[in-house]
Amino acid sequence: MSKDNEIHFVGQPIFKQILKLIDAVNIQRLVIKHQSDYYYKAFKSRTQLIVMLFGILSRCDSMTESCEGLRALGGKLNHLGLDKAPAKSTASDGLRNRSNKFFEDLYFSLVNKYKSFLSDSRTFGLTFKEVLLIDSTTIRLFSDILKGVGRNPKGDGKKKGGMKVHMLIDAVQSVGRFVKLTAAKVHDKNFLKSLDLVSHSMIVFDKAYNYYQQFALWTDQNVYFVTRLKKNAVYTVIDILRKHYRKKGQEKVLSDEIIELEYNPEDENGKKQTMIVKTVRLRKVCYQDEKNRYYEFLTNNFEITAEEVAFLYKKRWGIEIMFKKMKQNFQLHYFYGENENAIYTQVWCTLIAQLLLTVIQKISQAKKAFSVVATLIRIHLISMLDVYQLLRSTKRAYNLKLEAPPGEVQLRMF
Repeated sequence: MSKDNEIHFVGQPIFKQILKLIDAVNIQRLVIKHQSDYYYKAFKSRTQLIVMLFGILSRCDSMTESCEGLRALGGKLNHLGLDKAPAKSTASDGLRNRSNKFFEDLYFSLVNKYKSFLSDSRTFGLTFKEVLLIDSTTIRLFSDILKGVGRNPKGDGKKKGGMKVHMLIDAVQSVGRFVKLTAAKVHDKNFLKSLDLVSHSMIVFDKAYNYYQQFALWTDQNVYFVTRLKKNAVYTVIDILRKHYRKKGQEKVLSDEIIELEYNPEDENGKKQTMIVKTVRLRKVCYQDEKNRYYEFLTNNFEITAEEVAFLYKKRWGIEIMFKKMKQNFQLHYFYGENENAIYTQVWCTLIAQLLLTVIQKISQAKKAFSVVATLIRIHLISMLDVYQLLRSTKRAYNLKLEAPPGEVQLRMF
């Protein structure tokens, strides 16, 4: 083999290099907190995490494939801290019974560890403390799990159901800062009640989250939002600030109005009090983009310009891209377990895997797309190559020398 085609190896598989990023947090503290090893002598929490991440990163369709894949690694298991591959029955029992709260806590610990590193310090020219994006995505499940959830399609179509992943991310990052897993039948607006937001932050979400009582509460707390107005919304125009005519092919603000909406407040149990009517004063911005698409935005911020309102809503696409990455690059079409705990555990481990690959992509300063990064790691998961050089290199050969990315030496753990 010629020099230009030769691939040199390093001392650890790529999978081991990925796992070392997890060592930045104290896993043992989380194990003690959740008592996740209390009933297990051999199949520890870390072992289950390794099995799950191996299956997710290599896109295995079942727990059997994950365990058999690890068994085939033979002598490389010692690099992962394993004496042997777990039996499929043992791994399945752990997935079914070990609380998913351990993996949830681990995910948020990793987010807290790497969030400042992943931020690219963009401010968008705005003065808010934070610009946050909210959305949800539905994951289909088989019929005997979470029965009766989702929509009822017309005709003979299959019922869309299962679970929802509600997520809040920072607009300057690409990881979930707050995540909540619910049944698909849970209304999106209920997610807003669980958020703890700081004053003078800006939240952007679509019209599925329209919740006038929450809008009034945020207005009192100086928490701002931008969303879209529902077509069936009933409101009263208080004042017209701007008015323009539509012109084909021209991107412009068509109107800027102050409106009032009525709503029935809810009691402590979430039941509407139909005898009580309250109002909330908001701002409606009508906008046409360059493709003549018409939008009606709703916000409680009266200081920013109408153009900035439209600009902020465009930033919501960032969370759509994140969901697209998760569904296209990780195996969420097949689940390894058949109860709610197993499904939640797999989703949390998928989020952990996505976070780790995002960190690796940032450390390597690779210009490759996330899908390419995920594919390269899947193909070379047990190859003894330097993962950062693999992602950075545009040449046909990979050298033995480990090159630390500029300014990121502190994150290299091997």
